[in-house]
Amino acid sequence: MPPTSAAAKPPGGFGAPFFALVAGALAMGLSPIFVRLADVGPFASAFWRVALALPLLWAWLKLSEKDAPAGSGIGLADLLAGLAFTGDLFFWHLSIVTTSVANATFFATTAPIWVVAFGWLLLGERAAPRTLIGIALCVAGGLALLAQSFHLRPAGAIGDLYGAATGLFFGLYFLAVKAARRVHSAARVTFIATVVTAALLFVVALTLEPTILPHTAGGVAALCAMEQAINIIGLVQSDAKQARFIGLPVFPGFDAVAESFDSILITDQNNSRATCEAAVARFGAERVLVPELLRVRIRQQGGAAE
Repeated sequence: MPPTSAAAKPPGGFGAPFFALVAGALAMGLSPIFVRLADVGPFASAFWRVALALPLLWAWLKLSEKDAPAGSGIGLADLLAGLAFTGDLFFWHLSIVTTSVANATFFATTAPIWVVAFGWLLLGERAAPRTLIGIALCVAGGLALLAQSFHLRPAGAIGDLYGAATGLFFGLYFLAVKAARRVHSAARVTFIATVVTAALLFVVALTLEPTILPHTAGGVAALCAMEQAINIIGLVQSDAKQARFIGLPVFPGFDAVAESFDSILITDQNNSRATCEAAVARFGAERVLVPELLRVRIRQQGGAAE
């Protein structure tokens, strides 16, 4: 009689898994903003986003296997999942800093298309018609939500290609996880894949970037925020043609923001200095966060940008 493991017995119920799915999607959608805010390069931020998650994943692993230990050891599928996740984060972080956040996020979320394609080409699994319809609706819905921000242009072509590669590797990651879950629990597969990813990205960051440590407290906060759920109250864009964007209110200027908040993140690449000065004048220098990539410094005394 073949041995059984906790990996083959997913918990019953719909509420908790669906909540985890929604929470993960929200965190994934917000993380590109903090990649731009972190004052380290794209590979270093990719390393830190998985390295900082390891303690929590270790605790989850020990808690989930306390009463019903799953298969131990490391399998080939676990290593392949880590390798695919490394490729996913490698290209996604490159995409975030070389094209728009909207484009990078959209291409990254095309993973289901690759899952279906590779499942058919490599495993001979044909997707059900309702699965194909669901994917088509998701792609159409994503394009509709990002209609005002998603655009293809020659200047961002390489970033869009990085985004497409992100979706491809993310799709391979799902297939590898599916194979690994036949033997190990979800917690063990996730932990092993994250350890492999962190190790590989650490080598990449050390090789390709001058430093992997953030220089400021704001940079540390941004790296930590990539793994947390951050509440965004709205967006400020003077030339916006719509009142809401992906469910968030769009304000025509800083004076229109009446809700309380802790800080404001500057992401304007075209007029970053003027936007930063306007934000400092309205809210104070201590509440304005500026990504290192924008090359704008805030003088704490006087609050001017330089």
